[in-house]
Amino acid sequence: MSVLYVMVPVALVIAAGAVVAFIRAARAGQFDDLETPAYRMLPDDDGARRKG
Repeated sequence: MSVLYVMVPVALVIAAGAVVAFIRAARAGQFDDLETPAYRMLPDDDGARRKG
């Protein structure tokens, strides 16, 4: 039972840290453009394959 006195505050601090990190990332614009990074991997570099 005494372990709860340690684990509950630790869990709350970790959860609060995750919320703060999310809010800072959202304010910094990390989630503004969700589609472009997915399309960046699509162009195929044919020159690199043909050299080998």
